Amino acid sequence: VQLQASGGGLVQAGGSLTLSCAASGGTFSSYSMSWFRQAPGKQREFVGGIYVRNRYTYYADSVKGRFTISRDSAKKTVHLQMNDLSPEDTAVYYCAADANLILSSLKDSRQYDYWGQGTLVTVSS
Repeated sequence: VQLQASGGGLVQAGGSLTLSCAASGGTFSSYSMSWFRQAPGKQREFVGGIYVRNRYTYYADSVKGRFTISRDSAKKTVHLQMNDLSPEDTAVYYCAADANLILSSLKDSRQYDYWGQGTLVTVSS
């Protein structure tokens, strides 16, 4: 499956932004879909994801209540709605997909086979 992330940009603190990840190829309904981010000088970290086997959405504590992930199966797209952004959210955001994850691996970037190219989100103070 090929993933194309879009929607990044510059936003002021407290603002909102929506990222999209469009998938092509493969069977979209078979993939767990997640978002990760990587800030300069930091490791890539899990933001949130939809686990395919139970259709639940899981979030990192740092974004819970501010970020929402949704999945549009008809358009083969996953969205990341980000509200109340802070400078600490500044990072390159990546979408990732995998068809064979177990739940305990959802937050582990090493377990994903497919990645989008990343989209930069910059939050100014």
